[in-house]
Amino acid sequence: MPGFFQRFFARRPMPEPPLKGRRPVARVKSYTAMSGYVYEYVYQGYREAAETRIHVFQVSSDRKDWFEYEVSVPGPALAEWERTNARTLNESERYAVAKLALFAAFDERAGPRDLRSAPACVDAVRVAALLDAIGL
Repeated sequence: MPGFFQRFFARRPMPEPPLKGRRPVARVKSYTAMSGYVYEYVYQGYREAAETRIHVFQVSSDRKDWFEYEVSVPGPALAEWERTNARTLNESERYAVAKLALFAAFDERAGPRDLRSAPACVDAVRVAALLDAIGL
């Protein structure tokens, strides 16, 4: 009988850890992209994975079909900006990098189909450009 239980429990995938930073009340926000699409998005939270913070958003372009979109912000990319500017980023500024990268993905992709195909990953150069855009 122990073999049965081992096989049964071995088939169940490990659940992902719960997201951190989730707001108690979800706020649906919208963004008009350069492509003309109006996206709605909801911040779901983030998870840590191998020196990278992955921010998770629920996104829709038509209010019917929602999909999960991830923005990866590597710690070394943020550390390089912090070293160059001699200050550390607080949690709000780290979230701002992810949100601005989400907006850039909305603007750079031709439409929702292209958006679904590739999550955003922010490198050190992009971090500097995004933070420069908001005056940091």
